[in-house]
Amino acid sequence: MRFLAFFLALLSLAASHAQPISAPTLSARAWILMDATTGQVLAAQQADTRFEPASLTKVMTTYLVADALAQKTLSPQQQVTVSERAWRTQGSRSFVPVNKGVSVDDLLKGMVIQSGNDASVALAEAIGGSEDAFAAMMNRTAQRMGLKDTNFLNASGYFEGPAPNHYSTARDLARLAAALMRDHPETHALHATREYTYNGIRQYNRNRLLWADPTVDGLKTGHSNAAGFCLIATAKRGPRRLISVVLGTASEEARARDSLTLLNWGFAGFDAVKLYDKGQAISQLKVFKGAQNVVGAGFAEDFVVSVPRGMADKLSVQLVSRQPLIAPVAAGAVVGTLKLAVAGQPWGEYPVVAQSAVPVAGFLGRLWDDLRLFFQ
Repeated sequence: MRFLAFFLALLSLAASHAQPISAPTLSARAWILMDATTGQVLAAQQADTRFEPASLTKVMTTYLVADALAQKTLSPQQQVTVSERAWRTQGSRSFVPVNKGVSVDDLLKGMVIQSGNDASVALAEAIGGSEDAFAAMMNRTAQRMGLKDTNFLNASGYFEGPAPNHYSTARDLARLAAALMRDHPETHALHATREYTYNGIRQYNRNRLLWADPTVDGLKTGHSNAAGFCLIATAKRGPRRLISVVLGTASEEARARDSLTLLNWGFAGFDAVKLYDKGQAISQLKVFKGAQNVVGAGFAEDFVVSVPRGMADKLSVQLVSRQPLIAPVAAGAVVGTLKLAVAGQPWGEYPVVAQSAVPVAGFLGRLWDDLRLFFQ
């Protein structure tokens, strides 16, 4: 939980400011390109405008299924009886039989690869008891992740008409995708599967980029009349993983083209600069009233930042610590902010965490530090 809190704080603080290179021109109504590890936004347009997400909704459903599997409240071979309600769900389908048992593994593949609405509802009912209860779980998880502009009404994103109270944003969806890849990499790997066969029916992944670019390994397509054609795409090239979200394009071709344009622009226009190793101390910060006088401050993972190509030598850093830092300090607690600049222009702010716990000192130690703080 401490790492989750750190990561969410990182995403909330990370921002790109003055852009030294021009962002691409796209047809999408809203879009964003984000570094998956740091949450750094490389470019965006209307990233905080609410739109209906259509089947991009299933990324949250997938996250909760992966959570249930990790917590062993579901098992891959567990049989789920497909209700008539799930079976009758319209839109994209994975052709599961009504009133018969289907394994969680097959339902998950049907939802992730084929974007089956019927599989989504069956999984939601298996976890939440009902789709409405599951939607409440989705919204609680969204709140915990800090997705402030997201609200879900169902598990699939399918509605017969407009559903303005079912919404998200390009920024929130990028954050959600990053959380799925970070917390459940084994489930994320399913999104790179091009096809699978269930009940004698071969089903194909709707993400065209899986055939167009070998570095693309996800993530989710969506379409409705209200939402247009949408796509969350992710690719890993070298040490960097980028996430693109495009919302409201006019066709399948347009969403694939916009997504690939964004990814190529991000990888070609920026260099990956590794500033710190996982566990490396950026600084030793003074701690008051603690059993130790200092604590190492750094990052929970390797810290790699994207900078405009050829400008790595113009990158500068400044660590601003939280002072006075008073014990107890929990390992993983945010104890400072690393401020980056490129050629003197702000390039993002990232939370720095305590590398170890510092318990409270004894009575005399606390008394002495009380005096030191009083005369500061």
